[in-house]
Parts: sequence; structure tokens; C-alpha cells
Amino acid sequence: MARPQETFNKKELEKKRLQKRKEKEQRKEERKANAKEGTSFEDMLAYVDEHGNISSTPPDPLKKKSTIKTDDIVLGSRNNGSVNQAGAARQGRVTFFNTSKGFGFIKDTENGESIFVHSNGLSTPIKENDLVSFETERGFKGLNAVRVKVVK
Repeated sequence: MARPQETFNKKELEKKRLQKRKEKEQRKEERKANAKEGTSFEDMLAYVDEHGNISSTPPDPLKKKSTIKTDDIVLGSRNNGSVNQAGAARQGRVTFFNTSKGFGFIKDTENGESIFVHSNGLSTPIKENDLVSFETERGFKGLNAVRVKVVK
């Protein structure tokens, strides 16, 4: 039987494979030598403070925690401070009202804010350019006008 002949190309490929393996072992040894010795798990931890900043010191368990009321959290729209208290009587002019769909918008005369109104919140029927008085309630997407009456 004839023995298999190794070609020049096969020998070169084998040499390259061995060379890569040796280089990988050398890099592994270098990483082990340069590794930080004595680093503990506590040194690797990071903490987040009450403002969302990352710090290396743990939070103080004796520090008084602030409480947040769930009613103060506004979902769906941002809370701007210029809004009157919900429920306070306001006046405005109807800028748009679609009677077939049952909704529209009222522009507040005091601050120029546009407030959504639905036909369910009407006390009397309204149409565009009517001067109305209304109260506001917080809805899913912002303020809604309720108890809307035409001012004569």
C-alpha cells in the first residue's frame, strides 16, 4: 500500500494553524499577567442614586426616602405649570366643533390654550365661534372640557 502523500500546501496550512494556536496561547498568558489582582466583587459594583446618576458608593439605608403620590403622575401628556387647577371655571371660544362626530376644540381666552371637548361634556349645544364657559378634567391625553355652557 502506498502511503498518502502530503502536499506542500497541506504542510503550509498545518504550520499556519499551529502558529495561530501559539499566538492565541501567548495572548491568553499576557491577559493573565496583566489582569488586575485583588479586585473583589464589591469593587466591580455600581449603584444608581435617587437622581439616576451612577456612583460607586452604596445608598444610605438610613436616608429618608421621598414618596410619590400616584395621582401626581401624568401619563400621555406633559404637565406644564401654566394650566389652571382642574375643575376651575374658565371661559373660551369654540374654534372647531364637528357635530356629526361629536368633538371639537375650545381656545381658552385667558392663556390661549386649545382644549379638547366631547359632546358628552356639553350642558347645552354649541357651535363654532360660540363664547362658552367650561371646567376642565384631566383625560388620557390631556385636559378635557366638561360642563360646557354657552355664555350669552
